Amino acid sequence: MTTMETRAGRVAADTGVDAWRGWAAAAVPADRAAAEAGVRRAYRQAGLAEPEEVVWAGSPREAVTLIRALRDPGPSVREAIRSAPWAGERHRLHGELGAAGWAAHWAATGGRLWGSTQALVDRIRAGVLADLVGEDTGKAATEVRLTLLDAVLGQHDAPWLAAFATDDGPLDGLAAVCRSAGWWWPYARVAVVCERPVALHRDEAGRLDHGDGPALAYPDGFALYAWRGMPVPAGFLAELPALTPERIRAEENAELRRVMLEYYGYDRYLADSGARPVHRDETGVLWRIDLQGDEPVVMVEVVNSTPEPDGTRRTYWLRVPPSTRTARAGVAWTFGLEEEAYAPARET
Repeated sequence: MTTMETRAGRVAADTGVDAWRGWAAAAVPADRAAAEAGVRRAYRQAGLAEPEEVVWAGSPREAVTLIRALRDPGPSVREAIRSAPWAGERHRLHGELGAAGWAAHWAATGGRLWGSTQALVDRIRAGVLADLVGEDTGKAATEVRLTLLDAVLGQHDAPWLAAFATDDGPLDGLAAVCRSAGWWWPYARVAVVCERPVALHRDEAGRLDHGDGPALAYPDGFALYAWRGMPVPAGFLAELPALTPERIRAEENAELRRVMLEYYGYDRYLADSGARPVHRDETGVLWRIDLQGDEPVVMVEVVNSTPEPDGTRRTYWLRVPPSTRTARAGVAWTFGLEEEAYAPARET
């Protein structure tokens, strides 16, 4: 590792990435006093007069609605407050660390937060757009989309602030808002600031995921529902405990049907649907059920050759590609092999 890369690692350690991760994921009421102080400092650091008024909204959805109703907030000053300072600090750090050092620094700081945070930002934007304009693609949809893109992301600016922010630096006003509140919109006369979520549930991969209520919820009622990262309607999750094979087959949306199958269990669905095996050999049993408007469910049933402590043998269900024609080919596929190359010393 070069001297610059080592230095970048030390800088990264000093920035407290875990603290920034915590602020990005905070689902507690905003510290309004600290956030407003950060907003006003960000204006001053950009060489601008402080806003005449700071207005609070319960969510990005409410903020967009409020902004569209404001009579004269003045022009957006996001470029001066957020974009220009960001570009300046990136240029400074890149020059100080060099290309390799900068890459190492980003990987150790903002890069560790970027993927999951950006995915959440995209989902919030999509959710606001869907709530406010539905499937409309006209002028209203364009206005909402542009307003969303004009936001300073507050807590969700944590990735790049983790890389750039320093004590008493040109970004500390923005950093203060990040630590204290959600998204915000800076205009010449008015700043609109959002509350943080009151609930946030994600799976081990960082995707929105909650089987009992909203995966993301704001205090004004704006919420997103998801199952393992896939958006679902608000009432959909309440149906899952009462699922039947008939209800699963009746679902016209293929993506929602896959969620139902995951929840219900592919093996249980095969058993309850009266599926019949299409092939059987020494490796296991191949099962198939055709689904209207979607690819068929094809699975291999295999029995572990090693008995459990109580003498029973555990059965496993392996989902395989729809083109699978034999049980052996399905088991081979799970090992990344062709059927002819699969020759286990002991069958499982």
